[in-house]
Amino acid sequence: MAGYVLAIDQGTTSSRAIVFGEDFTPVSAGQQEFQQHFPKSGWVEHSPSDIWDSTLEVCREALEKAPEGGAGVAAIGITNQRETTLVWDRSTGVPVYNAIVWQDRRTSETCARLRGEGLEETFSAKTGLLLDPYFSGTKISWILDNVEGVRERAERGELAFGTVDTWLIWQLTEGEVHATDATNASRTLIYNIHENAWDEDLCRLLGIPMSLLPQVRDSADDFGSSAPDLFGRPLPILGVAGDQQAATVGQACFRPGMVKSTYGTGCFALMNTGETPVRSKNRMLTTIAYRLDGRTTYALEGSIFVAGAAVQWLRDGLGLIDSAGETQGLAEQADPNQDVYLVPAFVGLGAPYWDADARGAMFGLTRNTGPKEIARAVLQSVGFQTRDLVGAMRADWPDAEPPVLRVDGGMSASDWTMQFLADILGAPVDRPTVAETTALGAAWLAGSKAGIWPGAEAFSAQWKLERRFEPGLQESERLRLLSGWKDAVSRTRSTPD
Repeated sequence: MAGYVLAIDQGTTSSRAIVFGEDFTPVSAGQQEFQQHFPKSGWVEHSPSDIWDSTLEVCREALEKAPEGGAGVAAIGITNQRETTLVWDRSTGVPVYNAIVWQDRRTSETCARLRGEGLEETFSAKTGLLLDPYFSGTKISWILDNVEGVRERAERGELAFGTVDTWLIWQLTEGEVHATDATNASRTLIYNIHENAWDEDLCRLLGIPMSLLPQVRDSADDFGSSAPDLFGRPLPILGVAGDQQAATVGQACFRPGMVKSTYGTGCFALMNTGETPVRSKNRMLTTIAYRLDGRTTYALEGSIFVAGAAVQWLRDGLGLIDSAGETQGLAEQADPNQDVYLVPAFVGLGAPYWDADARGAMFGLTRNTGPKEIARAVLQSVGFQTRDLVGAMRADWPDAEPPVLRVDGGMSASDWTMQFLADILGAPVDRPTVAETTALGAAWLAGSKAGIWPGAEAFSAQWKLERRFEPGLQESERLRLLSGWKDAVSRTRSTPD
């Protein structure tokens, strides 16, 4: 059997499809951006049809460009933007509302109310998560409570909930399969990660009927097959994982203590903690890294809401650049005597602060501050935020080996940004030869399940280093920069530390 796998990588701002060959390298690809909707301040939505239509188009494009028109593709793997929430009619497949995106903050008051009722520990103990609008649970409740007639239809069992993976599986199988994997389920705020089951008590607290929920399967499992007319023949869907967990797999972080950080719209760092869930004392998340053959591997995760999105803001919001690639050149030319800090809390602050009401700000501006210094501040903000995450993880699990950070995602291509990251971490940063690690992780899950790709150990052996960035900053300068960053963050907080 041929060793090609089609990986669907459905992201926050674009949909991509990549065909990987037997040597785990891409042989063809398709990508398409789609529209973002911002109905109110702090609200972020996608059209469900845009998600599906763009995904279908890029899959067909990648297959058409592949050798022999994709005839050798044996399986599909799916990775997706996590927490984004959809509800649709089971009989017609028509969504009842737009997809509410993971960045959306409309349920801040609901989360605050639940915290005020002393319920955060109840949710955290079972799910490993905090009460934050980021997660799917309160988004589901909002749709049920704010779209006319939807709660009644849900209680009659007429509706289905899904994160983006579930929506794509439903569409690919033409409604035959309503399922998700354990990694995506673990991001909903209603999945017990210790019992590996939907939690009835949490669903009751959020007013979510259990009939809405998909079946939860392993990350490498049988999720049905695509309808024959979509790609000319049915293709089995054999791998599914949320984007950050898929990147963890694609980076071959199978050993406890290994850490990866992905730089896309946001930034997400995961540390593999093995079969033992580590309870964070520093407001990190305990989550499922992957579940294979019924065995669950856990991770500590820190989430930054704005990374690459800050570069988009430079381009689309301020008009200071025409393309993302210009930021490195500007940062290199910035005045070294100016300390300009950007805290990109455009939709609140993620880990370890979890301040939904914080808002972005820039500090240290002088009359001589210009596009170069602002661009540098944007890139540095990613390094500072990552330092916050890694520092909290190390405090939660001090027995772990000193981390070598494996990086991927669009911003990892910037040598300047990665060198600053190594400098501010005081630790090596490794960039792999295959940059598409998120899609590769989904492809490996599917390919290994299909029996055409090797297991985890052999897959790990093929991971190759493209470049290592060694820290070169003196400790005194690192501490000075971090002190300025901490001061800037404190000034954006809606509540004191």
